[in-house]
Amino acid sequence: MSSSRSMLDQEWDVHGGYGDDGPHTARARRTERPPAFWRAPFSAHYYREIGYVLTGLPVAIAGFTVAITLFCFGLGTVVTVLGLPVLAGLTNIARGLGRAERARVRGMLGLDVPGPAPVRPVRPGNWGGITARLADAAGWKAVLYQVVMFPWAVFSFAVTLTFLLLGWLMALYPLYQWVFPTYTPWRGYQLFDFTDSHHVRHVHYVEGPWQIAAFSMVGVLLVFLTARLVRGLTNVNRAAALGLLGR
Repeated sequence: MSSSRSMLDQEWDVHGGYGDDGPHTARARRTERPPAFWRAPFSAHYYREIGYVLTGLPVAIAGFTVAITLFCFGLGTVVTVLGLPVLAGLTNIARGLGRAERARVRGMLGLDVPGPAPVRPVRPGNWGGITARLADAAGWKAVLYQVVMFPWAVFSFAVTLTFLLLGWLMALYPLYQWVFPTYTPWRGYQLFDFTDSHHVRHVHYVEGPWQIAAFSMVGVLLVFLTARLVRGLTNVNRAAALGLLGR
């Protein structure tokens, strides 16, 4: 095997070789080479990234809801016997959510992130387990991940879906432009329709071969740029998984 560090083999140092997922390599590494710019919109890698972003919203909603609910409930009852076990349970649940998220990152974003070391209670008994969970830095980082990545998931979902649909709808416009004059009062896709201060109406439709071709070419450009945009968005998720869910 070559010792050169290609994108396929790009690695980040992580101390130790065991995490809460079981034995791991000691390094987080890219398991898949991102496709070139001209191939990206038609690659399985790109559509796995799209799938990660689109499915990430319901996953983030569930994680955020669980994290905020248990944290507020535990903090509100911390003066009672119930509060500390609830907070300890929160870190345990967050670790489980983090394990599931690392699996999504591994399968859909091509990044293998070793999990943190398992919690090892210093004292025996239930109270020892609770105090160990309360002092679990990796568990609290996993809680933080669920909270801070929720707004990012909303933003990524909205941006990705908007540019994905806009690019393909514009690129494929020559195939369905006939629908507008046939079934609607528009002569083509209506770019704008407004009346100025002098009560003059301004309307513009995308019609005619050159306008249709130019409109479609802008869509093709958006398709390629969307692939780069999605990669940039998911790179934030990769970095967050490395920083908050890994070792």
